Amino acid sequence: MDHQAEYKKNSISLLGAISMGTGVMIGAGIFALTGQIAELAGKWFPLSFLFGALVTAFSAYTYIKMSNAFPSAGGIGMILQKAYGPGAIAGGAALLMAFSMVINESLVARTFGTYVLRAFDLTELEVLIPVLGVCLIIFAYAVNRAGNKSVGLFSMVMAALKIGGIALFAIAALWAGGYSFEPSSPDGASFPLAGFVASIALSILAFKGFTTITNSGAEIVSPHKNVGRAITFSILICVVVYILVALAVGSSLDLDELIKAKDYALAQAAQPALGPIGFYLTVLLAVVATASGLLASVFAVSRMLAMLTDMEMIPHSHFGMSGSIKDHTLVYTVVVAALLTIFFDLSRIASLGVFFYLVMDVLIHWGCFKYLRQEIGARGFVMITAIVFDIIVLLVFAGMKLQSDPSIVLIATLMIVAVFIFERWFLSNWINQSAKAHSHDHSEH
Repeated sequence: MDHQAEYKKNSISLLGAISMGTGVMIGAGIFALTGQIAELAGKWFPLSFLFGALVTAFSAYTYIKMSNAFPSAGGIGMILQKAYGPGAIAGGAALLMAFSMVINESLVARTFGTYVLRAFDLTELEVLIPVLGVCLIIFAYAVNRAGNKSVGLFSMVMAALKIGGIALFAIAALWAGGYSFEPSSPDGASFPLAGFVASIALSILAFKGFTTITNSGAEIVSPHKNVGRAITFSILICVVVYILVALAVGSSLDLDELIKAKDYALAQAAQPALGPIGFYLTVLLAVVATASGLLASVFAVSRMLAMLTDMEMIPHSHFGMSGSIKDHTLVYTVVVAALLTIFFDLSRIASLGVFFYLVMDVLIHWGCFKYLRQEIGARGFVMITAIVFDIIVLLVFAGMKLQSDPSIVLIATLMIVAVFIFERWFLSNWINQSAKAHSHDHSEH
């Protein structure tokens, strides 16, 4: 059976695609990562978002070129299969992307729990954070079961509410702080260049939600032009929002306060700048942003896994469940996200996401550069620049983590190696160029 037939063409509008992309990005980027980025970058943390956007722009170039040429509901899987053929490199990298998206879901879910507890001044009950996070994941599962129209409408409403609300928060906080930005540490502590470069890895993670759009390419109206437009607009919207909020947080808190409250930085910043009402409105915004971010991510990753199954790049078992492949992969997605939410804290979840995503991203660019750049009309120097940026940021981030949390580097390395060994066992070869022609035809029907 060809499961791609279950996907509804023209079921996601351009506005819906932009809402989906911004929903995933802002859910993770602002509320979950601002404090962690400041911890690494010091007083320069707003610039980290700008540099993260720059690296993401080079990265997005490859995805846009590929999506314009071959829009597919399998997005990343399709790109990798066309580059490497249906072998273990393509399958392993596609699974890294899927896992990085699930990791993002757990990051957002724990952020939701953290902000809800702040609203009721229950921060000492940290055991409730994963409980609340899992509840949000179950809610996202229920909405996704209702289908694309429910997801699209919900995403658009949520995106409008949170972008407008977060922008208002930023402007109000800057106004209350006299438009000054001095996130200086009282002891005058300095931060090394390595910390700033490492922080860019987390900033990239805050923008990687644009791949959500790539993974729904076949369902977007006029995908050959609108996938690229949706990605571009999503990144532009998010970089403006991120920098505004970073400046607002920096004008309200000094650096030590910001790092101490890194898991709920915006709520902490809202209280001195905007008072109790501003604090509760910011918590409400966080709840809206994380809910919509998780919803959009679950929507995309479950469909990506279904397409990878259809492409025969990953094995599948229904475990006695009824329904379609998409229904099964939706269950797998939320179960893994729930387990990560329970067993890892925000910092370690973000680190895993960085390693998985950047390794996959390098493989995407290299495969498209080596095998497809002529076919899709892409500029090779842009792809090579993206690879260089990714490798520099990844190595520096890994170096910092080896000093502060070496076990998470080991865990990430073992998981990545395990993914590729598993795919090599399942698909029997690393690169299958001889089967590329067949896989091209298969992924386009």
